[in-house]
Amino acid sequence: MAIISSKKQPSESDGQQEKASLPLGDAIAPAPTQPTASLLKPEAAPEERGKQEERLRPQRLAEYVGQKDLKEILDIAIRAAKARKETLDHLLLYGPPGLGKTTMSLILATEMGVNCKITSAPALERPKDIVGLLVNLQPGDVLFIDEIHRLNKVSEELLYPAMEDFRVDLTIGQGSSARTRSLKLQPFTLVGATTRVGALTSPLRDRFGLIQRLRFYELDELTQIVLRTAKLLTTAVTPEGAAEIARRARGTPRVANRLLKRVRDYVQVKELGTIDQSIAAEALERFNVDPCGLDWTDRRLLTVMIEQFGGGPVGLETMAAVTGEDAQTVEEVYEPYLLQIGYLNRTARGRIATAAAWKHLGYTPPNTQLSVL
Repeated sequence: MAIISSKKQPSESDGQQEKASLPLGDAIAPAPTQPTASLLKPEAAPEERGKQEERLRPQRLAEYVGQKDLKEILDIAIRAAKARKETLDHLLLYGPPGLGKTTMSLILATEMGVNCKITSAPALERPKDIVGLLVNLQPGDVLFIDEIHRLNKVSEELLYPAMEDFRVDLTIGQGSSARTRSLKLQPFTLVGATTRVGALTSPLRDRFGLIQRLRFYELDELTQIVLRTAKLLTTAVTPEGAAEIARRARGTPRVANRLLKRVRDYVQVKELGTIDQSIAAEALERFNVDPCGLDWTDRRLLTVMIEQFGGGPVGLETMAAVTGEDAQTVEEVYEPYLLQIGYLNRTARGRIATAAAWKHLGYTPPNTQLSVL
């Protein structure tokens, strides 16, 4: 299986123009960031997109850990398509980042015995970008488009006939001399991935034959993933040590693998040998990742709410101001996990730290807070 990636890279001139538009102070004094915050971000870091990371991905559906319901549905679809000697239906995968949408598209291509071409919607700015990809597809190929909700209108409309009738309609010329030409395409499978399924237009969403959601992973599933990755990295880890890493991974395989690598580095430098539960906990505490998967910023948000505002309600803009974070970053990056584990509530009056958050940070929740809820 060949994997072809189409990612738009910034040019040197773009970088020069960006620098030129910044004030001098901004160019020489970048804003400080928390060095460990990226460990728990589900988005892929640049170093996680290389060939070294590709070998950590499972190659077959049987090797894929977790997402049991999704695997069963896709296994049926693959077997049926092979029996009829047809291509798979177009597939839309949605859910939080880091749960394996790209990996699943590569597995589908491997199971079908075809190639997989990988691109992202921001890279398809012009019509010729999407047309060039489509006309070069071989029979049965899988075309994976990440962040498909960010497709521009022109590229999206070019996909409509391509997905339904395997053709692309091009307009040649302008004005009264303009004419439409249809190019026949080879049958292919489009796999779209998005973290915001609601942002897709109805015409595009309705053209997918399969629409599946990826859920967060359970502790035992993440433990298996950590053990598998440790084996591929030739890193000695006990089941208890793997479970300790998995417990702090926020239900996300990408985060679990990233934490394992940082623990591996810590063990190698300290010459501690096999990663057990105590060593894993010691290493992750050093990286400011606590047993519930909270990092420095998460705890800072909750601590400010409790110490300065009595647990809330606190407005979003106020939380952003007192923590030095952007309001959109607080709402889209930090709040979702705190809401998921029940440490934060959103109300009409503002954000409230729950009793579980008080206890986790070592505070005694006041009885009066219950009436606020």
